[in-house]
Amino acid sequence: MAMLIRFTPSGMTSEQYNSVGKKLEDGGHWPPPGLLAHVCFGSSGNLRVSEVWESRQQQEQFAESLMPLLQEENVDLTGEPEILDVEGYFMREASSDAGD
Repeated sequence: MAMLIRFTPSGMTSEQYNSVGKKLEDGGHWPPPGLLAHVCFGSSGNLRVSEVWESRQQQEQFAESLMPLLQEENVDLTGEPEILDVEGYFMREASSDAGD
């Protein structure tokens, strides 16, 4: 079953978000298998991230690559993410560059 995960890092800036994204791409970890949707929203210094995954296991595997990069960029993820089962979804193929 698909799942939605919401991250609420404390004080995440656009610079931190973009740096982590570039490192994931450069390392061949983006986009990860099983990721159906990724949205970063809010204002710099108060960014949030929501993702839809095919499974919790795929998200946890990706987290092994992601967490060290978040630590390098001093992204504070002290709170637990909100995790919800997804009853249904529709996604149109679309994307934007980070920061657009």
